[in-house]
Amino acid sequence: MEDIARGVRSFTLGTAVSRVLGLVREVVFAALFGAGHSTDAFNAAFRIPNLLRDMFAETALSAAFVPVLAAEKKKGKEAQNLLASNIFNTLFVVVGAVTVLGIVFSRPLAKVIAFGFRNVSGKLSLTGSLTSITFPFLLFVALAAWAMSYLNTEGSFFVPSLAPAFFNVFSILVPLGLFGWYTARGGDPIYGAAIGVTVGGLMQFAVQAPGVFRKGFRYKFYLSFRDPEFRRVMALFIPVAIGLAGSRINVAVNTVLVSFLEKGSMTWLNYAFRIMHLPLGLFGVAVGAVTLPKLSRLAAENDLGAIHETLGDSLKMVLFLTVPTSVVIAFLSHPITAVIYQHGRFTATDTSAVAQALVLYIVGIPFMAALRNVASVFYAYKDSKTPMYASFASIGLNLVLNISLMRVLGFLAFPLSTTIAAVVNIVLLVWLLPRKIGRIDLAPVLGFFLALAGASAAGGFAGWLLNRFLFGPMGHSFWVRLASVAVSGSAALGIFYALLVAFGVKEAKEYLKRFFRR
Repeated sequence: MEDIARGVRSFTLGTAVSRVLGLVREVVFAALFGAGHSTDAFNAAFRIPNLLRDMFAETALSAAFVPVLAAEKKKGKEAQNLLASNIFNTLFVVVGAVTVLGIVFSRPLAKVIAFGFRNVSGKLSLTGSLTSITFPFLLFVALAAWAMSYLNTEGSFFVPSLAPAFFNVFSILVPLGLFGWYTARGGDPIYGAAIGVTVGGLMQFAVQAPGVFRKGFRYKFYLSFRDPEFRRVMALFIPVAIGLAGSRINVAVNTVLVSFLEKGSMTWLNYAFRIMHLPLGLFGVAVGAVTLPKLSRLAAENDLGAIHETLGDSLKMVLFLTVPTSVVIAFLSHPITAVIYQHGRFTATDTSAVAQALVLYIVGIPFMAALRNVASVFYAYKDSKTPMYASFASIGLNLVLNISLMRVLGFLAFPLSTTIAAVVNIVLLVWLLPRKIGRIDLAPVLGFFLALAGASAAGGFAGWLLNRFLFGPMGHSFWVRLASVAVSGSAALGIFYALLVAFGVKEAKEYLKRFFRR
């Protein structure tokens, strides 16, 4: 069986660079802008093109494009490039039109997405202005997702995973470069942040384009909605997009709800969400991205045994990578948040709020990561409706929980509801999985998960004790906190691994060897 670990390693390496730069970006933002009216406005404004990005790009596009493109690849490069050109041109025309409309109607959109801002003078107007600046990001990131899908189909994972790093680099450099310029002229320097994400989106596509051509892509001026292969892509894409639309509508509604909460709530949630995406992006997305092309090939060959084996292997691998890292982050949430964000205008109160939200978000990471792998089986069989229905159920639950709990828990209701909804989503898909590939024995995966959870909890608690009683008395300087996180986190992961080996969990050594083997 082809080892997915090599692709996961390449994807993780590129993503690691991107995620580290993403955290640097958040550090810069926190230091420059803190957590106040301007950052709330920016986060609300950027959320609008971000919501549409999830529908037009990345998850939806790869789930629909990769399986069909993999089938076309077998017919030859000419057929593959014709479909790729058709999809590129469609994205350029359709998403380009949406982008223009978004810019034109940016202020009405801002009034909808951040309705609660109307009570604060100038905040809603600022949100509208920032929305118009950030909207071109949508087109650029959609084209970047197209390039990523093409390269993934060709077995190339490193450059696509590294591409977001260029987004982060320019999201850092542009606001830094423009901060003084806006400040000297009495303007709000948050505009520099909006310009930065748009330039960053362009660079995310531009860095992948040469690789696409090196893999043999030749552009054709071809746009046909009647093309049979295009229709196959759309047959997969539309249910995924509808499912994601429901999810994005849910996020939009949540944004409206959060806008009524205390100042800083939207920014706190955004910062916690960014840290949460570190293990999810490094490992969860990596395993899912590598597994989908392989499952698509196996489904085309109707190799059911290999599909069962690949699914079980990918689930164990993603759990091995995400469970311990998530648990360690949960136990060390406060020092990690302080190290990353508590600089400049970002206060200790902000750190406490973000750390609380982070714990509730991070618990759901293994379930979100495993969800991508289970959903990939359905996508490989060109069934995007089943994941859509499961998504709708979890979305409805998420919304009900948010509305019910926000008066009691405030902003903490939102990460808690997100985690519960993720658990429900994967339970539903696992329950429906036998209808697609027959009965599959997931007992070994469940037993492996329980072993990981127990070892991770022990390691995480030991790391928490080390941080509290060894480093706590040393003070709260940046370097002490950084050393505390590095030493305590490493000790926690070391204890986790030692416990797995001691209790005879053979996969512990196996996955480490596979992950680092050349």
